[in-house]
Amino acid sequence: MTTHKTSGRIAIAHPTGNTFSRAAAEAFQRNDLLDTFHTCIAIGNDSGNPLSKRLYAQRRCEIPQAYLKTRPARELTRLILQKKDWLPNLRKHETGAFCVDSIYHDLDQHVAKSLEQQAKKPAAIYAYEDGALASFIAARNCGIPRIYDLPIGYWRAARRIQSEEALRLPDWASTMPALIDSESKLERKDEELKLCEQIIVASRFTAETLKEAPFDLPTPYIIPYGCPPPRKDVSPKSDASKPLRVLYVGGLSQRKGVAYLLDAVEALGSAVELTLIGKRVSECAPLDAALKKFHWIDSLPHSEILNTMREHDVLVFPSLFEGFGLVITEALSQGIPIISTSHTCAPDIIEDGREGYIVPIRDAAAISEKLTRLHEDRDHLQQMKEAALQRAATMSWELYKDGLVHAAKHILKL
Repeated sequence: MTTHKTSGRIAIAHPTGNTFSRAAAEAFQRNDLLDTFHTCIAIGNDSGNPLSKRLYAQRRCEIPQAYLKTRPARELTRLILQKKDWLPNLRKHETGAFCVDSIYHDLDQHVAKSLEQQAKKPAAIYAYEDGALASFIAARNCGIPRIYDLPIGYWRAARRIQSEEALRLPDWASTMPALIDSESKLERKDEELKLCEQIIVASRFTAETLKEAPFDLPTPYIIPYGCPPPRKDVSPKSDASKPLRVLYVGGLSQRKGVAYLLDAVEALGSAVELTLIGKRVSECAPLDAALKKFHWIDSLPHSEILNTMREHDVLVFPSLFEGFGLVITEALSQGIPIISTSHTCAPDIIEDGREGYIVPIRDAAAISEKLTRLHEDRDHLQQMKEAALQRAATMSWELYKDGLVHAAKHILKL
């Protein structure tokens, strides 16, 4: 182990700078625990560049620009190619020069070099699944502690559940791209885990899946994500003479149990109206037929998704395999109850029968039964809407940040 000077602070690395990685950077910076936030595209809260502020508004991070180390070229190219649907071979899963995996690996290599070259090393490196291997190897060689954030369940559990699903519903197999991950990608995930010294997850389900690893791992810290600020008023009582307004938000993949939602809704006929918001992930004949029958929106800005939630009575999120399911907390914040499975964050954040229902995976009949109850008992539905807002008020992103800071201080022995 190399002896070195340390900054006493944590370096974070995440290519896309998503909601929870930005929250981690903000939490650490506020508590004088942030060394650097490595990401592809981001803008700090003190940037004076009007063009950057406009272009990168969605990647704004509430930390000073000096903490950000960005690497935008490849990610900007990927986003443009994706938006325009150009040059699909350059975005091909795992192998394309501008696929998501390529972006993750490029930043990972860059962070590794940065760790090796820094005279004053960070006190720890905090990195995320698929983007940590090179960074962790460099950190190990420099004697830097390694914290691994696993935002979704462990891959062996994912492959087991989705392989079972492909046998049950072969027409939906193409919508589960995790089944085609290469052996080298899966080996990389395991190597990252073997190199880490601490693990952060957002749900008990994710923690449980790690028990399928064929090697020893540290006990994970479980820190649930937060809710957006809850709306101030409850929606008016739903009209019992009209169909129940059911919403699904998420990728249109059988990993998320979409087929079981469609079966549940079909069984109820005119008692419910279904809206689906999400992108198709592949050709799938039964899905394509359903999208012609129900109200389908390919994508919406985040603010419009929240507005659409307010116009519905219940969110159904019947996922077979998640790490959390941010759409659940978003629904609670808009005052609509949820129906979800035990393979999401639902058991961590709601009480079954109060803010929503927890159903088994692969159980269209259970979904139908809960929807029927809400359709027939609008008073109970209204009580659930009120309870959803009350629960959302107790689950701010500040609570998530506090949990991360507490874990970080424990890990660093501060």
